[in-house]
Amino acid sequence: MRDDIRVLLIGDEGVGKSTLITTLIKEEFISDIQPTMPEVTIPPEITPENVTTHIIDTSAKPEHRDQLVTELRKANTVCIVYAIDNRASFNGVHERWLPLLRSSGVNVPVILVGNKVDTRDPTNLSNRVLEEEIKPIMNEYREIETCIECSAKELLNVSEVFYFAQKAVLHPLRPLFDTQTHQQLKPECTRALTRIFRLCDHDSDSALNNAELNDFQRACFNAPLQQQELESVKAI
Repeated sequence: MRDDIRVLLIGDEGVGKSTLITTLIKEEFISDIQPTMPEVTIPPEITPENVTTHIIDTSAKPEHRDQLVTELRKANTVCIVYAIDNRASFNGVHERWLPLLRSSGVNVPVILVGNKVDTRDPTNLSNRVLEEEIKPIMNEYREIETCIECSAKELLNVSEVFYFAQKAVLHPLRPLFDTQTHQQLKPECTRALTRIFRLCDHDSDSALNNAELNDFQRACFNAPLQQQELESVKAI
């Protein structure tokens, strides 16, 4: 288990990076805050993953580019924040920020964060278009672990943003999934899963029956599958 995690927030000016951090700490929305927060350290006992978490805010101003790249190279995970009500900030995700990570040699898990979801008009067609445009970005940039929408103003999904950031580091897909070559599973992972299957297939019939599935479940989680869960697993 890691001792600590560095979570870096990047994105265009005005998307709410500093506000997200302030809302997480204060558990209330404060509109009048300084543009860039100092580094914040969250102690392990109040985090879901029980690990010290350092949250670093950044400036998007050109004169702070060198400092930004330095912080990128020290980060364990990066949250790219855009504003739901600012189309240009969303375009900046794939036009500026994701290319910056790659050009800087940064290869860490990325969380896309759509802030200010409270401003969304459900009748606005452009909102649905934006949701559809996220899919090809995630297909092109496999370093993106997940996307989440939130609202610092409404205290919606703020803590979840940082939980997903922690999870991306502590429970990474990278040892299993090759994000660069777009292969589904790495060879080592395939071999490990094949061995696990063979160990669980007690009667060597190349299929796991109900008893064998439950034996596997007990070995991993110390509890059997419920009948409905068992049927769902078999259906998948």
